[in-house]
Amino acid sequence: MATEFQRRVWEALKRIPEGRVTTYGEIARYLGTKAVRAVGTAVGKNPDAPQVPCHRVVPADGRLGRYSGEGGTKTKRRLLESEGVEVADGKIVDFPRRFWRFEKKE
Repeated sequence: MATEFQRRVWEALKRIPEGRVTTYGEIARYLGTKAVRAVGTAVGKNPDAPQVPCHRVVPADGRLGRYSGEGGTKTKRRLLESEGVEVADGKIVDFPRRFWRFEKKE
């Protein structure tokens, strides 16, 4: 059974637009927590991937990172590339331009 925190993370994932990526830290900031690892755990437990786009979450250095969905990181790369996000040498190309910053929560 999902926790309230996990549900909040999954709702945040739905806000990331196609063709953009964000970080675990950015999701934590948006949710008003410093629990970045807990965000990562919740992202990894997303039961509705790829409809709820956890593949759009990457580490802060722009690396591709892991993907717990079927097919692992190969699937994550394929999903991102199908949305127009270029990946080279395991990193998001032009990461600053692709980065999605959430608006502050009210």
